[in-house]
Amino acid sequence: MSEDRSVLTGEHFITGDEACAEGGMAAGCMFFGGYPITPATEVAERMAKRLPEVGGTFIQMEDEIASMNAILGASWAGAKSMSSTSGPGVSLMMENLGLGIMLETPCVLVNVQRGGPSTGLPTLVGQADMMQARWGSHGDYEIIALSPVSCQECFDLTVQAFNYSEKYRVPVLVMTDESIGHMTEKVVIPPKEEIEVVNRKMYDGPKEEYLPFLPDDDLIPPMVKVGDGYRIHATGLTHDAKGYPVMSADCQEPLVHRLIDKIKTKTDDIVMVEELHMDDPDIVIISYGISARVSYRALQLAREAGANVGMLRLITVWPFPEEMIRELAKKVQTFVVPEINAGQVVLEVERCCAGNAETVLIPKMGGAVFQPNEIVEVILGLDQAPKKKASTGKKKAGKTKSSKKSTEKVGR
Repeated sequence: MSEDRSVLTGEHFITGDEACAEGGMAAGCMFFGGYPITPATEVAERMAKRLPEVGGTFIQMEDEIASMNAILGASWAGAKSMSSTSGPGVSLMMENLGLGIMLETPCVLVNVQRGGPSTGLPTLVGQADMMQARWGSHGDYEIIALSPVSCQECFDLTVQAFNYSEKYRVPVLVMTDESIGHMTEKVVIPPKEEIEVVNRKMYDGPKEEYLPFLPDDDLIPPMVKVGDGYRIHATGLTHDAKGYPVMSADCQEPLVHRLIDKIKTKTDDIVMVEELHMDDPDIVIISYGISARVSYRALQLAREAGANVGMLRLITVWPFPEEMIRELAKKVQTFVVPEINAGQVVLEVERCCAGNAETVLIPKMGGAVFQPNEIVEVILGLDQAPKKKASTGKKKAGKTKSSKKSTEKVGR
């Protein structure tokens, strides 16, 4: 009996990109369609080596448009599928990402973010695709996007991305970045039987009664494999339960509501955050990815300097933890949001605050990660009130501020 190479149990010293590939393998990925692009190429290279070892398929497509189409087709044929890309490649994939959302196609896309816009900084870090992950394709929809902070989480969250994708029949994004993707760390891969793997819900009724987009009570339609003799019509047009185009508001309304609600009503299952020193803080750092990694040290230094500060790390960025932020905004004075962009996730924080707390952006335009002192200086420079806000009475309207000090240091 040949050795099972799908899960390489043990301790490995690998990059974040390679860990994403291993996470896909551990989740049962059997198809990868992609196109080389810095700094995501190492994901594809690892999959090109690993998939043939387990009978899977790797295809280097002619471009990112074809890559996204390929993983959608492979998924409908019954294979768990994934791709990886960055920068301009993500933009090319957006139309077919929308197709995957409309066709309710399980698949995973790893975005190793770099500096932009356009060709930008291919070899250097960025975090400026966060809003594109949520709103990059046209129309109304919900999406799931996860943000790893380490090579270990590149493995763990890629497995989780596949699980969410299969459970909710939706493309899932792993929003890593050049620094996490290219750093090398110890990654522990558990035994295969200890890795939770969710497989898709399959239809098991009479073939003649199958409707490809008829949902169960959980709002998720069961799937079948294309080629197994079922009658299937799949289209990006507004469609009924049979998959046939129906050009009417009466069809559009329930379809789009269901695509949204199957994610939005399950946020308790999907949203993951890490909380540090969140018992009763005046200031809260909200961060993700490589910026959160720096924020760990900034949090420690700021607390040692006397600041009453906690930290909320976004593991799930989309859906955004709206209710948590809304409740926190009634208790804390200020949210500090370091991002390697001109301000993206900070806008979601400000929206959820609804004037109950101040939000302060610490921006970087890409190409370098924060230094801890850049975050600490902003925290210590805040005008801190001597006591907590009262739970009742008028509250001063919050607004987003941008740290000029941080902006001036970009590129140093």
